[in-house]
Amino acid sequence: MIKKITFLSLFATVSLMADSELDALKAQLQEQQKTTQQLLNKVTKLEKKQQQAEALQAKKAKEQEDASLDAAFAKDTSSSFSQMSYLPDIALILNMSAVGRNVKNSDYENFAIPGFINDDQTLDGNNDPELPFNKDRGFNLNYAEVAMHSMVDPYFEAFAIFHLRPDTFEIGEAYVVTTSLPTGLRIKAGKFKSAFGRINEKHQHSWNFDEQPIIYKALFGPDSISDPGIQLQWVAPTDTYIMAGIEGMQGSNTRSFGDIEENNLYISYLKSSLDLTDNLSVLGGVSWAHGKTTEKKSSDVYGVDLTFRNQLGSYSALTWQSEYLQRNKDTNDTIVKTQKQGGLYSELVYQYNNNYSAGVRYEKITKNDTDLSAYSGIDTSNLDKYTAMVQYKPFPFSRLRLEYSHDRTKVIAGQRKDVDTAMLTLNIAAGAHGAHAY
Repeated sequence: MIKKITFLSLFATVSLMADSELDALKAQLQEQQKTTQQLLNKVTKLEKKQQQAEALQAKKAKEQEDASLDAAFAKDTSSSFSQMSYLPDIALILNMSAVGRNVKNSDYENFAIPGFINDDQTLDGNNDPELPFNKDRGFNLNYAEVAMHSMVDPYFEAFAIFHLRPDTFEIGEAYVVTTSLPTGLRIKAGKFKSAFGRINEKHQHSWNFDEQPIIYKALFGPDSISDPGIQLQWVAPTDTYIMAGIEGMQGSNTRSFGDIEENNLYISYLKSSLDLTDNLSVLGGVSWAHGKTTEKKSSDVYGVDLTFRNQLGSYSALTWQSEYLQRNKDTNDTIVKTQKQGGLYSELVYQYNNNYSAGVRYEKITKNDTDLSAYSGIDTSNLDKYTAMVQYKPFPFSRLRLEYSHDRTKVIAGQRKDVDTAMLTLNIAAGAHGAHAY
């Protein structure tokens, strides 16, 4: 009996202890749940405050942006508008040379090309300058060119190029170009180089050779076709590049035109390029210029150009460029009423890498149906020229070029004279200057 009472007492004690421990665990769990809920409430409040702060910050930033835009707009449209935001890009091009030639300077200045250039340097006797580049044996500062470009507004950008020579300041080009016309249209207006042919539009420092091709010099003179006028170009919305253009210009070029009583020169062209393979591309064009001479006679110049470029590596390429020009010009001559004259050049340039390149060029007067009686007793056939060059570019903005030419197109002091010229040229470009088309 005593044992049974003792067992029941122990069982009751254990049960009471278990119940007490269970109540303690429940109380502890409730306390933890209460603490967790309080933490969750705090986290929720903090997240809400963070969202409110971020929204307020975004609102302030938007208000500041709107205020800045309003201020800029007010500044741009006010009478105190500042051009500080539209400062132009400015570049300085320096070109100089050391020349060796087998003809004296005084004789070379009075050369003639039979049928094209008389020994007074022009066909009309105005004695215009003919040799702006590499004129003298010895040293030449050919020019300093200042090029400027700036966006004017959402509709126009402006360009200006000034040539400074030892005794001349010249506005080479000054024009505006539209930027937002629809359907691939673009208008250029001012004084500019015509896009006639392959190289007419390019400046001397961007040529592959330092001397101008003979046919360009003979038909257009050293400045090529460069006049006040207006240009309209259209690029077709096709995968293949197709560009058509027309120009109306003053026509002051006395080589082939020159009737400046009114604008007399009109030019049209069609150009296209095509990738034949991943590495081989071709660019070609046809051009036509129609104007009137100083004698008010019709003058037409036709041009065909073709360029192949084979990209051999990342910085290596082979470029073959050729161009043919022909002029049909009416005259007062009773014997030859229409002069038909033409010529070509073809050049091959190998670019080894970023630093080194080399090239050769051949030029020839192929047609010269005109009155050559002034050159009686002088052989006026086989008017051609050979040129070779090597070039080193230590950096993209500087260039050294060594060039040799053998020229058989000149008559000097009444005699046919082969002119051999060797020259070393240095070209420097400083400042912001746009890339040239290949």
